[in-house]
Amino acid sequence: MNIISLSLPKTLLDKVDEYIRQQGFANRSEVVRQALRSYMSESKRLEELQGRITVIITLIYRREARRGQITDLQHSYSDAVLTFLHTHVEADSCIEIIVARGAAQVLRSLIQALKSNKQISEVKVTML
Repeated sequence: MNIISLSLPKTLLDKVDEYIRQQGFANRSEVVRQALRSYMSESKRLEELQGRITVIITLIYRREARRGQITDLQHSYSDAVLTFLHTHVEADSCIEIIVARGAAQVLRSLIQALKSNKQISEVKVTML
């Protein structure tokens, strides 16, 4: 097995360690392997979709993030974005839920742009 090095903020590492205790994983490596498998499986399913699709995209980001970048991105996909909901869930966190419909390749591009935005900490995609 190959060994890699991974840098995580302390808050995320604390969450990983708590998850390990709650779920009974053997160690951090096993959690990372499982998370990577899940991520790659989700990406593969999205890559295989063809035609018009509908997705719900859930974003989590810190409140101090420059929301303009996220809004600009949504505007650049205005033909696909049907609606969105923005809410403050904690003192320092925002959740945004985007409902989008369009060509699979267009929505893949939108999702990839959101995932590559360093201000967004989590992107979850639900395909309908």
